[in-house]
Amino acid sequence: MVAVATSLLRCAALSLKRTAALIERLPSIIPEDGAASVGALQTGLGGVANASMLSFEAVQEQVARVTVAVVVPDDPAPSLAAADAAYCALRVLQQAIQSETLAAVVSLRIQEGVPAAEPPAAEPVAEAPAAEPAANGVGKAAKKKKEKKGKGEATGMALGLGTSLLRKTLEGTAAAAVVASAVSTPASASFDSLAAQLLSLSLEDPETAAQQLRFASVAINSQLDPAGPALVQLMAALTSVLESNAVQRKPKIAKGARDFYPDQMAIREVAFNKITSVFKRHGAVSIDTPVFELRETLTGKYGEDSKLIYDLADQGGELLSLRYDLTVPFARYVALNSIATIKRYHIAKVYRRDQPQMNRGRFREFFQCDFDIAGAYSTMVPDAEVLKVLVEILDDLDLGEYEVKLNHRKLLDAMLDIAGVPPQKFRPICSAIDKLDKEPWEVVRAEMTEEKGLPGDVADRIGEFVILRGKPMELLNKLTAEAEGQATHPLAIHPESAAALAELKILFEFLEGMDALGPIVFDLSLARGLDYYTGVIYEAVLLGGNVGSIAAGGRYDKLVGMFSGKEVPAVGVSIGIERVFAIMESQMRAEAAAANGTIRETETQVLVASIGNGLQKKRMQLASKLWAAGVKAEFGFKPNPKMADQLGYALKAGIPYMVLFGEDEISKGVVKLKDLDAGTEEVVAESELAVVALARVATKGERRVVFATAKEGEDGGAK
Repeated sequence: MVAVATSLLRCAALSLKRTAALIERLPSIIPEDGAASVGALQTGLGGVANASMLSFEAVQEQVARVTVAVVVPDDPAPSLAAADAAYCALRVLQQAIQSETLAAVVSLRIQEGVPAAEPPAAEPVAEAPAAEPAANGVGKAAKKKKEKKGKGEATGMALGLGTSLLRKTLEGTAAAAVVASAVSTPASASFDSLAAQLLSLSLEDPETAAQQLRFASVAINSQLDPAGPALVQLMAALTSVLESNAVQRKPKIAKGARDFYPDQMAIREVAFNKITSVFKRHGAVSIDTPVFELRETLTGKYGEDSKLIYDLADQGGELLSLRYDLTVPFARYVALNSIATIKRYHIAKVYRRDQPQMNRGRFREFFQCDFDIAGAYSTMVPDAEVLKVLVEILDDLDLGEYEVKLNHRKLLDAMLDIAGVPPQKFRPICSAIDKLDKEPWEVVRAEMTEEKGLPGDVADRIGEFVILRGKPMELLNKLTAEAEGQATHPLAIHPESAAALAELKILFEFLEGMDALGPIVFDLSLARGLDYYTGVIYEAVLLGGNVGSIAAGGRYDKLVGMFSGKEVPAVGVSIGIERVFAIMESQMRAEAAAANGTIRETETQVLVASIGNGLQKKRMQLASKLWAAGVKAEFGFKPNPKMADQLGYALKAGIPYMVLFGEDEISKGVVKLKDLDAGTEEVVAESELAVVALARVATKGERRVVFATAKEGEDGGAK
């Protein structure tokens, strides 16, 4: 509840800040003939805003007292006090929004200007002579445009339908309250337009204007009350306007998401197939979990990244959130189903409310490919296989030179303990260390000292550890070196880190035996920011690339126990498929461009083509026989296609074979099977077409890139 109250106050502070900005800019937007009114408007709006600020400061103090009471309980019911503080913070937020709304209404009307009056009926005039478009330079289109321009134009800026409706409703509410208050309202005033509504304010008298604005503010607060009927009606009207206007809007995709084109899907399928084949090669089973989880399942598992979780609106039952990753849902799955051991893979979409960086493969909706082993096994055995799986996948994807940075969570905790970091600051400092792959040490050190309150000498001591990096066995031997039979390095002396070093020695020996130690780098600056890691952690990056991490993972022995009370040790890795896909797409497009070709969008092996008219049914019949035999075939939808069009399509799509026939071939019961790569053809009995075609296409292998876009009448090919 304290966190809720703090968040509400933060929103209220932003609203009050925007209100102050609106009031401050009034002199710059008000017309010259209304300059005398600026002081009255600023005084009146400032009074409303000051009242909101006083309430804000009072509740801020209340929340501060409750926070202290929760940390050091001196209140018999701290949770009750926290709930009361949250309620008061909500009321303050409503009051701040009310002040901002009133300031926005006044500002918006000033900018929009006086509503245009209905144009008077036009007097009939004699028809003018027809203009000569070429002679006088004014055509019919220009004349119509000129006539349209002069009809009932409103001054100021034009508003959208939804904005106009919202403004009109709030203005009407405010004006009605001023009229009802009977405070210096001109008896002759008409309130059909805002111009008249503004006249109801005694702008020459700041005190009267302030009183009137307070009445208007109270009315607006009632209009925007979430528990009142007025807001429900307003939202229904706005929804109706938006829905009726939706067909006129240009569609766009949500921020951080994207559409995939057919050639991109073909590339992604190649990546998925390679990754999945490695998972299956290691005997993993596949599972799936819901795209959303109970909010309580996800909270408290991701450290500072918890703010990136997408929360769903309450539908009157459960509080839900979109999954942030696949690891926590997997731990929940293991606990819920009382699973003792499992080796699983899972490929699915996850969601993060992060700042997208499309050029670096960072999105808000993206796929993850996870491989995890859960269960109690001998030390480092499953860890070694998970890392072997990662190395095999990166080798098979052939993305370029890479390295897998590796560290141990117990080494991190020990090094912070040795440096003098208080235990309650371990995780925040680890989050800062985790940024060393993106920021220089000076920036990370400043975050530790200035933002997280760490003494400078303690930060410098951490700096001595995080620079340690090298080949696994070499750095391990350096850290565990002894003098006169005693360990000398602080990490080898500290009991926690000494145990971690012993585990890493076993791991490195296993990896060496599986020929997977080559790309591993022992790096003490690696600090995965997720709270659930308990042992070895690792992260794969491409060398010379600017795409960030392409895979990461580690051991999490306590996560399953958070859901069931029974701990099931687990270790896993997650492949960042979006960044992998971006690299593969770049590579394949470069390959296609170098070959003056394109990326194949289909896997069609045979195009059934005809010569002559009225052969649509026969093409469909032959295609059906090929499909039954397992051959990927197309037949074309045009009833009487030209041969040049059929051949051109086959070459452009990279289809290796064409079946050709006309009336002559039909009468003989044969077809021609043309190899477009070799430029040869053979005559095949129609009854044997499926068998022969299946044998021929088997020799072509995988075809991903059309490598020669041939001109009409020339042969092309693909690979």
